[in-house]
Amino acid sequence: MNPETQVYLNGKIVPSSEAHIAIYDASVVLGATLTDMERTFGHQLFRLDEHLDRFFRSCKYARIDPPISKGQTRKIVEELVHHNAQFIDSTQELGCIQFISPGEFKVYAGSAGNADDMEPTFCIHTFPLPFSFWKHYYLEGAHVVTPSIRQVPPQCVDPKIKCRSRMHWWLADQETHLVDPKAVSLCLDLNGNITETSGSNFLIVKDEAIWTPSSKNILPGVSSNFVRDLSEELGVDFIEKDFQVYDVINSDEALLTSTPYCIAPVTKINGIPINSGKIGPVFEKLIGLWSQKVGVDIKNQLLNSSF
Repeated sequence: MNPETQVYLNGKIVPSSEAHIAIYDASVVLGATLTDMERTFGHQLFRLDEHLDRFFRSCKYARIDPPISKGQTRKIVEELVHHNAQFIDSTQELGCIQFISPGEFKVYAGSAGNADDMEPTFCIHTFPLPFSFWKHYYLEGAHVVTPSIRQVPPQCVDPKIKCRSRMHWWLADQETHLVDPKAVSLCLDLNGNITETSGSNFLIVKDEAIWTPSSKNILPGVSSNFVRDLSEELGVDFIEKDFQVYDVINSDEALLTSTPYCIAPVTKINGIPINSGKIGPVFEKLIGLWSQKVGVDIKNQLLNSSF
């Protein structure tokens, strides 16, 4: 049998072709799934412990008990990445996903509260990062659009958990892509404050500081926290506060931070150029310092990748 990538699923490491989830799993029936994701630089995992800490905090909040410990999860992630990296080119990198659901319904009824007799479905898998998908961010900057769909209020579901109950993001993208097929949905809260996108935190550079939205409205991003560390080294203040579309339009720069592409410049919001509409100097300093820290020219890797 030809070797292939491996997946961890419910206590076993299996070939990816044999990893399947039941159609009556709670992840399908209810969309009840928690997740997290790391990536590699030079095939070495980046900030794995921070991602696993966030994943296990999400599990505790959602009352889903992982069947293995954090230490065991770490070991499996490292084992899978080491094995699966042999199937990609040296210039490629891996993303690694953990996801967990309450498990399979023994009686398919769609009930949301009867999970006492269910065993969690826990999966860990990797995939090659498709750098070409984000290449235009580094060439022209991202365009964010604020749709009518609002961020789920923290009074309903705390955004500090990373979950896949994402219908509102699907609806938001349907509106956003009518404006620009390549644009990114940036949701507001019910009071008109900036929150986040479906896959990234959103920052602006204004008054010689980096602003991040209020933590009550957003997922605490590992990449955003790393930017906080980098900004301290650069002598730039990192401030948490509520701000609105007006502030973004009148900012010096805007940024997306996310595990797959690290940090990206935003040059337009709702069709309006931010500052000159060009990629700004704070982004260049941050991506340069990030590259130094991980020993990989991130910008060059993304721009020159054929994947």
